[in-house]
Amino acid sequence: MTIMVTGAGAIIGYGVLRSLRATRPDFKLIAADLFPDAVGQNWSDVFEVAPLTSSAVYNSWLRDCIKRHSVDLLIPGIEQDVFHYANATELFSGVSVCPVINRVGLINLCRDKWYMHESLREAGHESRIPTRLSGEFDELKNEFGLPFLLKPRTGYASKGIARIFSREDFFVLKNKLGSELMAQPIVGSENEEYTVGVFGDGQGSVCASITLQRKLSREGATSKAFVRKISELDRVVSELCSMFRPKGPTNMQFRQAEGRWYLLEINPRISSSTSLRAAFGYNEADMCVQHYLEKKQINQPVVRAGHAVRYIADIVTFKNDCTDI
Repeated sequence: MTIMVTGAGAIIGYGVLRSLRATRPDFKLIAADLFPDAVGQNWSDVFEVAPLTSSAVYNSWLRDCIKRHSVDLLIPGIEQDVFHYANATELFSGVSVCPVINRVGLINLCRDKWYMHESLREAGHESRIPTRLSGEFDELKNEFGLPFLLKPRTGYASKGIARIFSREDFFVLKNKLGSELMAQPIVGSENEEYTVGVFGDGQGSVCASITLQRKLSREGATSKAFVRKISELDRVVSELCSMFRPKGPTNMQFRQAEGRWYLLEINPRISSSTSLRAAFGYNEADMCVQHYLEKKQINQPVVRAGHAVRYIADIVTFKNDCTDI
């Protein structure tokens, strides 16, 4: 079997490649990335330099790679590819490959956090964070307190979130409120943030899940993780899966405050903490192989208790000619 993983230089992409290399050593792994020095190629058999996903040549490049390497399974390792694959209906015509793509309706809903908020509001779900697209500083201060957040409607990994402490802070971003940003209160604390990985069946049921209490790095990815089992959070996750019917690997992020679980966002893809999850026994990359290629039922794996800390490591590649600089 041959598996292709895009975004091999990003934390999701190389996490997927490492997880697959550990469990499927006999599989051929194709890594692809925009940058020729992408670290994920160290866990692959073949590396392909990719054009920008948004470029005019990307679709033909991808189809050529799939055909040339006889790719059986395609796993997107960056969010841009997830959105592109879900909506480029002609992309996989004429090629026999299975892309790991969540339910298209959920993918498109998750592109805009305001639409997700509205879905939760209409359902009257307890996990909704109060959110506004309009308002003056005094209104938002009175409703949300200080500081409050101006948060991008699109994006991931906590990128672009601004904490508003004063009228001056608000004035700088005021014109983007509504079109690009939405206002929210700060709920809970960084010490009560949780990331939940689920593997959905597309019909509303959870096949498997894992919960990590986490601390974020400055880049927005999990830097420290502690395995947790919380029945009340499991209940909330089950309700949200019933509402949104995720298919395949899906990530949900929460904060706990005053006994309630608030949904920060849903990412309809493999998470940046995928290598940590695999280390605890929850290997969602291998689950993709089982589900999409081997047509097996995904069941809850045994998840080991423990905690993990990420640290900086080095991978050094030497030139073949062994000459001095």
